[in-house]
Amino acid sequence: MRVAVYLGSSPGTRPEYAAAAAQTGRLLAEAGMGLVYGGASVGLMGVLADAALAAGGAVIGVIPGGLFDVEVAHRDLTRLEVVGSMHERKARMAELADGFAALPGGLGTLDELLEILTWQQLGLHRKPVALLDVGGFWEPLLGFVDGLVADGFVPAGSRQRLVTAATPAELIRLLRQPFPTASQS
Repeated sequence: MRVAVYLGSSPGTRPEYAAAAAQTGRLLAEAGMGLVYGGASVGLMGVLADAALAAGGAVIGVIPGGLFDVEVAHRDLTRLEVVGSMHERKARMAELADGFAALPGGLGTLDELLEILTWQQLGLHRKPVALLDVGGFWEPLLGFVDGLVADGFVPAGSRQRLVTAATPAELIRLLRQPFPTASQS
């Protein structure tokens, strides 16, 4: 199993973000789960990849050519794929992954997460999507999505399939669960 992880190319302001990224990378590797991520060596992305690699994990980075230098591409990965655009990056990461996780990050992380959730809602994939809610980071987004459900813009089943973990260990457990069928959601 491979997991695509979306997270910041910056470290953020709270030390627990880096600690969670490092623990997630290590636990993915220890669980025999491959990592697919944005290919950078900086910020939380670099912390995640370095921890997975140090624990003996397989790490695939996917980075657009235009961001190769800007995001300081990680050159010590199991495999680094350079693609032509952000659209190609997101599609390739989705193709390589059996599940998806989002850790703290910025607009790029949010873009990737919302696109993969939309694809899930449209039935374009049947793969788990989980959030690692480090210190309540995702609570504002979850409240917004709950409002979208209440206002009739998002089906309740779509919201129920977006699972949230409080710890990296719980995240790994959630990603290993079978994707719910329509009768389960």
